Amino acid sequence: MVESKRGTVYLLGAGPGDPELITVRARRRLQEADVVLYDALVHPDLLELCKPGASLEFVGKRAGRASERQSDINARLVEAALRGLTVARLKGGDPYLFGRGSEEAEHLAAHGIPFEVVPGVPSPMAATAYAGISLTHRELSSSVAYVTATESPEKDASSHDWSKLATATQTLVIFMGMRQLGALMELLVRHGRPPTTPAAVVHWASTPKQKVVVGTVADLAEKARTAGLGLPSLVLVGEVVRLRERLRWFDVGPLFGKAVLVTRAPHQATSLAALLRERGADARVAPTIAIVSPEDPEPLRRAAREVGSYDALALTSANAVERFFAAIDEDGGDARRIGRAKVFVVGSHTAAALRAHGVRADVVAREQRGEGGLDALLADLRPGSRVLLPRADEAREVLPEGLRAAGHACDVVPVYRTVPIDDDGRAKVRAECAECEAITLTSGSTVDQLVAAVGVDALHGKVLASIGPVTSDALRRHGLVPTVEAREPSLAGLVEALATHYEGSR
Repeated sequence: MVESKRGTVYLLGAGPGDPELITVRARRRLQEADVVLYDALVHPDLLELCKPGASLEFVGKRAGRASERQSDINARLVEAALRGLTVARLKGGDPYLFGRGSEEAEHLAAHGIPFEVVPGVPSPMAATAYAGISLTHRELSSSVAYVTATESPEKDASSHDWSKLATATQTLVIFMGMRQLGALMELLVRHGRPPTTPAAVVHWASTPKQKVVVGTVADLAEKARTAGLGLPSLVLVGEVVRLRERLRWFDVGPLFGKAVLVTRAPHQATSLAALLRERGADARVAPTIAIVSPEDPEPLRRAAREVGSYDALALTSANAVERFFAAIDEDGGDARRIGRAKVFVVGSHTAAALRAHGVRADVVAREQRGEGGLDALLADLRPGSRVLLPRADEAREVLPEGLRAAGHACDVVPVYRTVPIDDDGRAKVRAECAECEAITLTSGSTVDQLVAAVGVDALHGKVLASIGPVTSDALRRHGLVPTVEAREPSLAGLVEALATHYEGSR
């Protein structure tokens, strides 16, 4: 019998929390995997990188069952590899730094399973950087020790010699020490650390939930208890903790820690969520709509072939740009199909989407409403022009009616439809909305479907952030008032408006 080829297991470091801290190599390996076994502290956004159809298996910690859990994980890795599958073992932080990755690697080696280890950003590196504390410093610390407060249950006694460890290095990093923080600090003092030594706890490092408590070895345990800090946390001891006063950068912005709901369609939500997270916000993605193809695709196919015969091409949204150029591509064409047609767009965001396809707009209307867009287009058209308008199936009629009233021909071609989310999607929207204090809204349809999902009453008291006048009008139709409106109808403008609101409310 010929033995089937064995799959490879990749032990991947996911980094400390911020999903953008995963390495390029780990990201690529994750996208290749047929099976992904992931830990509790892995950011959910990383699972979105997995290929369609991959089996995603949660193997997070279970209290009191550490050895059984690890042996079960080991067995599952081997079993999947023996079936010829590519396996990703996605671990928080770095696989080999108190992550039990070496035990998994040993087990794989013992069973003849090929494996690769991809290092991750270790949690101490991220916790200190994001807290504004440097592990080392030319004047304060030239030595660091990493210690885990949780050792193997099979050991008869701790292997830590605190009489040496307490003062061996200038900076001390303690993993998994929150359950016995008071006792650990007493051990340090008993073995020579001055009780006045600066110390800190960093909770949920590099995420919008990050909290940092600073004190001394003498009072850190009490301060952490008062602040309600638990796991996951790192404890830092040493003079470098003083640097936080000057090096703090992550948790100082107006959006830091604010839970913000992103209601855009799934394929668009990532870009807005990323902008919010760059400002430190806790972006919660729960789309209220989905973007789908038109019911009859033939008019779009025909428009993609004949666009060059028109005098003008008008594009009023990034969705219209993407869908129209996708149709051109599917028909075997490219941007050259536009030919002599002048290109008109509404808003800088739409203009940016167009430039991504190698086309620069001849006219960019700054006014998001159809009335403003109509004025900009009419000012640039020759009498009796033919205009192609690829757009949403259910868009307002201001633009085509205005063009026809001015003596131009306008062919409206549906390129996409917005449809409501299903029951599971609405349940997610309700759950996330209840936990968020701010909601971003990028179109009238996102507003309508948000109201349908949660009701008007659930939105009272929320910070409602509108991308522009059309979206704000949709809010008012439901008796709601936008808290903020972007000065420029773009994602960057929306995030800036939200940040300005919170900055002013401090």
